[in-house]
Amino acid sequence: MQGYHQMITRQRKWMFYLLALFVLGWGITPWQPIFLGLLLGSALSYYNLWLMQRKIRKLGEASSDNRSVRGIGTFTRLASGALAAVIALQYEEYFHLISVVLGLMTAYIVILIDYLFNKSTV
Repeated sequence: MQGYHQMITRQRKWMFYLLALFVLGWGITPWQPIFLGLLLGSALSYYNLWLMQRKIRKLGEASSDNRSVRGIGTFTRLASGALAAVIALQYEEYFHLISVVLGLMTAYIVILIDYLFNKSTV
């Protein structure tokens, strides 16, 4: 279980680094709608990552105690993606829609990169 908590910490740290990078890109570069879209999508992606990690931890605890769990929050994660798309479509002058969609995928990219870098230590 210690390895799982280390993995969660690494993934959250990388998400914060990406969020900080997107804030810097929004503030410094002339591509503000693109970076604001990445920031919106990544912020909701971070929420989805946090929610998924919490639900998976509860699923593991319930499995070890021979209990059942209702679900792992798929509907909530899909709803947050829909919310990001609605916000981007409502405020098209501020958010670039494709950047929002790419931002929503950042948690999964972080998970993949974390796995590739740390698979030899498992």
